[in-house]
Amino acid sequence: MTMQTAIFAGGCFWCMVEPFETLPGIEKVRSGYTGGTVVNPTYEQVAAHITGHTEAVKVWFDDEIVSYDSLVSLYWQLADPTDAMGQFADRGDSYRPVIFVKDDEQRRIAEASKQALNESGRFDSPIVTTIEDAKPFYDAEEEHQQFYKKNPLREMMMMIPRKKYQKKYWSDKERK
Repeated sequence: MTMQTAIFAGGCFWCMVEPFETLPGIEKVRSGYTGGTVVNPTYEQVAAHITGHTEAVKVWFDDEIVSYDSLVSLYWQLADPTDAMGQFADRGDSYRPVIFVKDDEQRRIAEASKQALNESGRFDSPIVTTIEDAKPFYDAEEEHQQFYKKNPLREMMMMIPRKKYQKKYWSDKERK
């Protein structure tokens, strides 16, 4: 087993955990903050847009079971890559879509995937998701971890716009 990590930001981290967590080969998924300048930020600080951080998930995966490329493909289905300043009802820089890469291999895969998506004609607008070097990742407070299990009704309500996005842009066969 070769354990790797990946970090994705795509709006509210609550809605990003379950889709990754349910893939075979995923060891764990944590909600947190990354990309900013404040060490150990709080949810309130990030939500106030004073840290430069974005809400994100860190995924630990066995690359012998699930590839990084597969994780990037799933990410495109979860976060609207044409909306630079938020996702669905979540607005502002702390909800911007970013793929944080830890090395040249992840960057190569993410860039190639982004280019292919841009060239696919799937979207009327350009792909604006950024690909940035990974920065320190700070776990969110415990109440934000495994939110879909702790608050299933609220999670379901928050997922409605994402599900509409998925249905509009991704066929049943493609959706994970």
